[in-house]
Amino acid sequence: MRPGQGNQLFVLLLSTILVACGSDHSIPSAKVIDGLDLKKGGLIFCGPPEAEFGALDFETTCDPSIKKDFNIAVELLHSFEYDESEKVFAGIIGRAPGCAMAYWGVAMCNFHPLWEPPTKADLKKGGEAVDIARSIAGKSERESGFIDAVAAYYKDWDKDIPFRVRTAAFEKAMEQLYLQYPADAEAAIFYALALDAAASPTDGSYSKQRKAGDLLNALYKTAPNHPGIIHYIIHTYDYPNIAELGLTAARRYAQVAPSSAHALHMPSHIFTRLGLWDDCIRSNRASVAAAQCYAQLVGIRGHWDEELHGLDYLIYAHLQRGDNKAAEEQLRYLDSIREVYPVNFKVAYTFAAAPARVALENKDWAMAASLTLHSGGLEWGRFPWQEAINHFARLLGNVHLRKMEAAQSELIRLGQLHDELVKQNDTYKAGQVAIQMKAGEAWIKFGMGKRPEALSLMRLAADMEDSTSKHPVTPGEVLPARELYADMLLENKEYAVALQAYEGVLQKCPNRWNSLYGAGQAAGMGGDVRKAFLYFRELPVMADTASKRPELSVAKKFLEKHS
Repeated sequence: MRPGQGNQLFVLLLSTILVACGSDHSIPSAKVIDGLDLKKGGLIFCGPPEAEFGALDFETTCDPSIKKDFNIAVELLHSFEYDESEKVFAGIIGRAPGCAMAYWGVAMCNFHPLWEPPTKADLKKGGEAVDIARSIAGKSERESGFIDAVAAYYKDWDKDIPFRVRTAAFEKAMEQLYLQYPADAEAAIFYALALDAAASPTDGSYSKQRKAGDLLNALYKTAPNHPGIIHYIIHTYDYPNIAELGLTAARRYAQVAPSSAHALHMPSHIFTRLGLWDDCIRSNRASVAAAQCYAQLVGIRGHWDEELHGLDYLIYAHLQRGDNKAAEEQLRYLDSIREVYPVNFKVAYTFAAAPARVALENKDWAMAASLTLHSGGLEWGRFPWQEAINHFARLLGNVHLRKMEAAQSELIRLGQLHDELVKQNDTYKAGQVAIQMKAGEAWIKFGMGKRPEALSLMRLAADMEDSTSKHPVTPGEVLPARELYADMLLENKEYAVALQAYEGVLQKCPNRWNSLYGAGQAAGMGGDVRKAFLYFRELPVMADTASKRPELSVAKKFLEKHS
């Protein structure tokens, strides 16, 4: 390693962070990355008096004086607190430029395996960090294995290689490291993360997730406070039919890492899958508050992206309790936001999905048809998948208002966005828009009186969606395709088949408000009073005390009549 090379990268990293944050909300002083004594305020966090991010012990050959900071950096990394983690790793480089694993940490901070494809800047920074890590002499064989694993992800970083190809390379390399060091907890944990990242969204058997779960659950018995184990268990089981397996970890994670806004939010992934709406609301209220606190402390101009992520889940949970007042209050707050840092895929998702949810869950077709894209500093051309949500909602709104020409225009726009995603080789998101196109075409034909053809198309859309996993960013589809199919069957007076379709939704999405109500309606209209009673009685139990949703009134009248 050339003299001063580590300090040069340290300066490069610091300048990169300052540029990314913007001059008005940059790191306030070198203290943030130098020393990192939590009692002196070196690390910025919101939570208990002492920052708490879990507990782990990552062995390295680096100077023993940086061991505590290195462990903190990895704890933050495991909770996806990438910005703060990178600051700590950068601080270590400033003090111990010969610590190869600190450069590994920088590379890992710019690799977001469960979020979004990297930017060119991410790839460049991570790739350069890998090169320096590899050039440093004196590393252990194990450390070289960790560095080589992330290097597999960054290989040919300047070339246009699909994200899934990169994550598959990381998975293969982490598997080799895990097989070489089967007793190494961190190797096993990062291998589990690699399995989750490389899992196919169309694999209904969840083979990679189950393998990851086996690794993590075995480790959880001896390290229940390890943030990576708990966090990745939640992501591993964030799917229908297996979510129950993640409930213990979900209830534990916020206690283990209460200083992480993302850790406070993550339990709601499992709570949402299981329909535990009160728990979901509490989780995201805490996360949103922590995110607001963090933005204020670091001087972010506007709002932090993690706050918006929590708001999306919060609005969804309020809607499932029939609490329009709370959902609309949060939506008005979201609409008031004009600046967010950083602007990324989850920010765009929240801005597009939250208003669409409020309109579609309430079947407010006029609102749906008139939705506009939020102007909070987003270049919507960067986010075709998220933009498609807006046009899908507008399509459904126009169909139900009998404005078929306008609905057809929205379908054309969906096709254009689908083509953009195909060009980007983003097959998953292109597939999601293809489902919306199929559903939109079905409802247009239904509105034109072509009901058999419409039902066939809508059933196909539902089957397509059921064969594909949801993206980790979302609490659920803006409207499940099978629920839309059930709505169409109900309107076509095919009550028995509609009931089956609603029940299919409830198997995947327990305690979903509109499917409970739809199932009650379908059963009642089909003459099955007992089943109608069972479904309708769930709504008053689940509803917020202030709910004024019309479905609740219908359910209560039915229950009174048939009590």
